[in-house]
Amino acid sequence: MELLTRNNFESWMQKLMERLDRQDELLLSLQPSGKVPNPIERIRMFDNQDLCMLLQISKRTLQRYRSIGALPYKTLGKKTYYSEEDVLTFLSGHVKDFKKEDIAFYKARIHNFFQK
Repeated sequence: MELLTRNNFESWMQKLMERLDRQDELLLSLQPSGKVPNPIERIRMFDNQDLCMLLQISKRTLQRYRSIGALPYKTLGKKTYYSEEDVLTFLSGHVKDFKKEDIAFYKARIHNFFQK
């Protein structure tokens, strides 16, 4: 068994890095020339805290909207998420719950949330 010395280690790491660089080049060559958008990047999600802050509502109010089925949601682990599309649809359908003049304000806040 060969004792791992500093020189041996550095040589071994250099070979490893060269292989990784070749793998990176190979992966880049396999990508299509036109950038294909990642479907996950198109899905914009809010968690409870984000949505409460954006809509200026309490967690309890948000829970009530979920419970009555007014606001679709998804659960991942123990966290609850809401898609941007579902939130915008919810706002349009529940104008009576919010001041009518504030709907555009909330929609603008939601749009700006993802422009950071």
